[in-house]
Amino acid sequence: MKHVLVPVYTERRFAPTALMLGNVVTGCSVLAPAGMLGELSSGLDVSIRTAGLLITFGAIMLCVGSPVTAWLTSRIERRTLLTVTLAVLAVTNFASALAPDYTSLLIIRLVMLAVGALYTPQAAGTAALIVPEQKRGSTIAYIFLGWSLAAAVGLPLITFIASRYGWRAAYGSIGLMGCVSILLLAWRLPRGLMGAPVDLKTWAAIGRNRLIVLLLSITTLQMSGQFVVFTFMGPLLARLTGAGPDAIGLVFAVYGVCGVVGTAIGTRIVDSWGAWKTSLLFTSVLLAGLAGWALSAGIYPLMAVSVAIWGIGFASTNSMQQVRLVGAAPSLASASVSLNTSVLYVGQAVGSAIGGFLYANDLLYAAGYVGTAFVVLALVTVILTKPTKVQGSAPR
Repeated sequence: MKHVLVPVYTERRFAPTALMLGNVVTGCSVLAPAGMLGELSSGLDVSIRTAGLLITFGAIMLCVGSPVTAWLTSRIERRTLLTVTLAVLAVTNFASALAPDYTSLLIIRLVMLAVGALYTPQAAGTAALIVPEQKRGSTIAYIFLGWSLAAAVGLPLITFIASRYGWRAAYGSIGLMGCVSILLLAWRLPRGLMGAPVDLKTWAAIGRNRLIVLLLSITTLQMSGQFVVFTFMGPLLARLTGAGPDAIGLVFAVYGVCGVVGTAIGTRIVDSWGAWKTSLLFTSVLLAGLAGWALSAGIYPLMAVSVAIWGIGFASTNSMQQVRLVGAAPSLASASVSLNTSVLYVGQAVGSAIGGFLYANDLLYAAGYVGTAFVVLALVTVILTKPTKVQGSAPR
């Protein structure tokens, strides 16, 4: 029997904002080690590359956990599911602050992200249940603003706190932020929201859909390219330009603020432009930023400008992927959006592993060029997925 999303449209004021803030917590939980690799390395007595494996192994857990947890929890009411997920994120961030050694921290992180894999795709799917179809694209893009804010505000704060008060204080701060987000989500998200059940037939249908497969490959390539550089952005800036913690935090802030700007632009234009044109625009911007990093490596002001351009593209490209997946097959949206999150983390794992290899072998200048090559492939694939005009159909 074919399952479809049943629109509920029982939106309360600020419900999308509550979902978006949950993505801030999720984004900070996932990205936190990138903002304090130096402190983790010295505090846990491990190398920078080993500290970076917290991101690599965490991404592997996320990419496995997202489709599995989507399948296991698809019949659970959304407000309950999302608040419990945030509660686990808060508790495991507090536990991370108390971890006695690297192995304990890694185990806690794997548990954190095995459950945390649920939040982002289910928040996007929930958006489809609380707003009319004509607002769906902009609402999903707005919810993904949380990841931009995690980079714009969260990562600079994590870098600031870790450099002055230690990495344990940074994890504790994320835990406190999670507690606030739980209360807001429980207060504003309506009860009784149910998505389409996910079963094995759903995954088979996704595998037969050529457009969905291509869209998922775009996500993987985009994220692989970015995380070759992003995982080690702090140490790379320190070694290539001599930047200190505050200068590194400033670059993270520029990246995130420009991500907010890019997401705001994407949110405003996607409903009129269509998701494909918007995706093409921001993937091109993403490519320009990474290419600029590669070409200006060693010159701090030019690298910071390149990161600003890159930042405009990073969050919007992914939110457009979510919009396109929902439009490509609405009846498969719960599963395809979850799978997109999964391959996003595949990209993180691939990119951070390559970046770690390059960093450990002192191939610091090569990272930007390798990342750029991945994004070139992503842009080519975006062009190949240009939708054909079908009378009466919505742009994808």
